[in-house]
Amino acid sequence: MKTVNEISKLTGVSVRTLHYYDAIGLLHPTETTGAGYRLYDDTSLCRLQNILMFRELQFPLKEIKKILDSPVFDPEEALDQQIQLLELQKSHIEELISFAREIKEKGVRTMNFEAFSKSEMEQYAKEVTEKWGTTKAYEEYQEKTKQKNGEEFEETAKKLMDIFSEIGTMKELSPADSAVQEKIGALQAFITDNYYRCTPEILKGLGEMYVEDERFRRNIDSAGGEGTAAFVREAIFVFCQ
Repeated sequence: MKTVNEISKLTGVSVRTLHYYDAIGLLHPTETTGAGYRLYDDTSLCRLQNILMFRELQFPLKEIKKILDSPVFDPEEALDQQIQLLELQKSHIEELISFAREIKEKGVRTMNFEAFSKSEMEQYAKEVTEKWGTTKAYEEYQEKTKQKNGEEFEETAKKLMDIFSEIGTMKELSPADSAVQEKIGALQAFITDNYYRCTPEILKGLGEMYVEDERFRRNIDSAGGEGTAAFVREAIFVFCQ
């Protein structure tokens, strides 16, 4: 059995993140001592390994939980699928490297956008999600966004960033403050109106993604200031309680 600190040192996952995984039901400790120390056995480590592998493949925590909790989840089959996804990522990166070298050799006017296509990788990821989880929200997102042109899509994204900017001005307040909670409610409503029905479960998953996904964290912190993404996650957690 290993303590939470030992698991953190072994995997590089922060203690705070491990506590959060426990709170959302993604990774519970094997047992908790009378003094409150979390202990993890080899089975828990195997589950954490799967979590980290799916995170590396950009799966949201919400989807990972559904995959791992599925009664038909097969670790060996999942590993085969993870390997295929990683190989697709590797192929995609190699294509980008070749494309960049071609630009360097021929000049910046070289036009070839095929290297940026992730359709094959996204299709495979979609198949994995369909096998283990649900894609209802994703389908709703596709339906709503395909009705917008590029300018409308950018305007919607700007409005979303404006909400994060407003929340960023409240970082000195408690995440449970009524004004902060009101903004989280507005965020949930905005996502529902413009993207897909944002249930409390989905909102919690988004809150985690805002911090764990570097791209989201960077954009949100850029809109609301350093630490905004983490503050939003904490406020969402309170909101969904």
